[in-house]
Amino acid sequence: MTTALDAIGEKLRAGQRLDRADGLHLLTDAPLLEVGALAQAARFRRLPDRTVTFVIDSNPNYTNVCVTDCQFCAFYRKPGDRDAYTLTVDEVLAKVEFAAARGATTVLLQGGHNPAIPLDYYLALVRETRRRFPHITPHFFTASEIRTMAEVSGLSIHDVIARLREAGQSTLPGGGAEILSDRVRKRIEPKKGGPDAWLEVHREAHRQGLKSTATMMYGHVETPEDVLDHLDAIRGLQDECLGFTAFVPWSFKPGNTLLAKWITHSRGPNAYLRMIAASRLYLDNFPHVQASWFSEGKQAGQIALHFGADDWGGTLFEENVHRAADYVNTITVEEITTLIREVGFTPVQRTTTYELQRSYWAPPTVSDRRRSRSRPASRLTTPCRRERRRRISARPRGS
Repeated sequence: MTTALDAIGEKLRAGQRLDRADGLHLLTDAPLLEVGALAQAARFRRLPDRTVTFVIDSNPNYTNVCVTDCQFCAFYRKPGDRDAYTLTVDEVLAKVEFAAARGATTVLLQGGHNPAIPLDYYLALVRETRRRFPHITPHFFTASEIRTMAEVSGLSIHDVIARLREAGQSTLPGGGAEILSDRVRKRIEPKKGGPDAWLEVHREAHRQGLKSTATMMYGHVETPEDVLDHLDAIRGLQDECLGFTAFVPWSFKPGNTLLAKWITHSRGPNAYLRMIAASRLYLDNFPHVQASWFSEGKQAGQIALHFGADDWGGTLFEENVHRAADYVNTITVEEITTLIREVGFTPVQRTTTYELQRSYWAPPTVSDRRRSRSRPASRLTTPCRRERRRRISARPRGS
């Protein structure tokens, strides 16, 4: 007897797109381990090499002042609050310098929706980051922040993105999506607008040549149907523009938030692994799916690499949004490479747009030492077939 999951597997092997009924089964009734196996097979069909990428990055904030009052956010402060702050351009650049000194190639900068900040401030942040730290990609400003810039400046979304691009910006983070469902957004963030408010910014960014990520914060008031609304929306936009580099889901952290009155606990690792696997299968046009060690824990991140994820995310030298919700997790480059190796993959450092930079090869055995010790970094982009023939070790050769 053919089961619903068998039928889904046949579709996937035939290269056919999954529909909402398939997605609903993956998110609800399908056996978790079997969904994970299908997702891992799909991952290797797209990315055959046993490599897992990561980026050296930081995630500072330029302001915590916000007028949007999202019920899931513990980070924001209202204008005039004694804990409210807005950094100067030089103060933000000091944070970029801190990250650059530690080898970062990406800085993900975000903040609240502060109507007191003029557009020139944002443009100066991008321009000065490019000028002072040319090796750093300014992965700045979520869609809702860009909408705030447009409202304050009186410009269109098109014009704001064009000015950011002229200042040197080439990518956008995917934050602020939460769940792209009218029902959910009206419930937890009514001032942010519906799904189109987020989608419009990313559509325009893609049309102007910028790349971005797509994120999802689940584990609060959404249903599986709401999750499918989200996945359908970003899959449709990817069909249209091919501008997304990766999908990044994470679970809601209720600490110190208004939603904590109703949602007292974060969803566990089983829910996370199901979300990773289902998204890998449903988002057939997304090149990468990220394992969020930061929000879900390092062990869950490792297991996610066997449920369809192919990217580890970043080092996040600084992060304050989850910290405000009493959730803190830290990591080093050496620990990242070790954790990736422990589960049978080769760690490879990447850029914001997934260009490969450095492979962290296993330390050679005594017999291999002479011929492997001088392996040039320039051979990174060669497919890592040789790595499969080498002994995988828990300790990298260097960081």
